[in-house]
Amino acid sequence: MNPIKAFVGTLFSKSSGNLNTPSSIYDININTLAGKSIDLSNYKGKHILFVNVASKCGFTPQYKGLQKLHESYKDKIQVIGVPCNQFGKQEPGDANNIQEFCKVNYGVSFLITEKIEVKGKSAHPLYQWLTKKHKNGVSNSSVKWNFQKYLISPEGKLIDYYFSTTSPSSSKITKYLK
Repeated sequence: MNPIKAFVGTLFSKSSGNLNTPSSIYDININTLAGKSIDLSNYKGKHILFVNVASKCGFTPQYKGLQKLHESYKDKIQVIGVPCNQFGKQEPGDANNIQEFCKVNYGVSFLITEKIEVKGKSAHPLYQWLTKKHKNGVSNSSVKWNFQKYLISPEGKLIDYYFSTTSPSSSKITKYLK
């Protein structure tokens, strides 16, 4: 066997198996707004709903629906808001601004991550996993705007994604929680 192919094969067998084998959502590192590492494996056995959020968007009132979803199904789902400033520069705040805005205006108690990029060359590994079939094993997608949602199964598999116009209380999401 060609030594280069053997080396590359060794690399892939030590990581995710090969280029076409999905990786695990639970292996991704992301921080809270306060800079503490989030261990996504803590949510094994629960659905996870990732939502790229912004404070100055027409869809910002969805924070209220996300909070209600979080409260109503807290034993079955972990809602995780992911601030992003890539769409119309609608999340200009720093971590303190974002945290205060969410608590004061919407009473948000669900998890909010650090502000990241969700598309393009600098997309955070979380969104690379959510949007690339070779990583998630289900489908390719692209984040079109703020408040796009990605639903993960209790086993860590991508179920589906929903555009901004899908309400957090939509049966498209809640049917998995009943």
